[in-house]
Amino acid sequence: MALVKPIIYQVVGYQNSGKTTFLLKLIQVLKKVELKIVTIKHHGHGGCPDVSKQKDSSKHLDAGAAASLVEGEGRIVLQAEDSDWNLDEQIRLMVFFQPDIILIEGHKKQPYPKLLILRNEDDLLLLNNVNNITAVIVWKYALLEQVRGILNVPVFHISEEQSVTEISKQIKKLVHA
Repeated sequence: MALVKPIIYQVVGYQNSGKTTFLLKLIQVLKKVELKIVTIKHHGHGGCPDVSKQKDSSKHLDAGAAASLVEGEGRIVLQAEDSDWNLDEQIRLMVFFQPDIILIEGHKKQPYPKLLILRNEDDLLLLNNVNNITAVIVWKYALLEQVRGILNVPVFHISEEQSVTEISKQIKKLVHA
């Protein structure tokens, strides 16, 4: 259980760049060293995230409730409606769970340390628009040297499994700093 402010680390890139797949691997590695992890995902596809409209909790929201929480066998599902949940509010909510680490998928413009995933040459624009990049993963081998010439951070090809190990080491150093 975390006794200090959690470390916040982001995984960013455009849609279908592999953020979720990488994050799942990272969570598994960090969980093995007994770090408590919570996640926040930015739903960048437009509209509200999918929820079952048939469930009573969704019906509560439809009737006008500001939030609805369902608990069963140790699992909590929270749904809430607001015009704008900014990232700071989401982080404050997740801090309740006393994590060691808050992993955030998306929210490119936020100031936290982050991994950037680039699928193709068009994504190189993110190198100028994203700050606090601690590592980069590229999908094309041709981008490896190009990115290494621009940033002084570890750069990996998407096929390199050591990328998960390296990023987990970066995060563990932040936790134990």
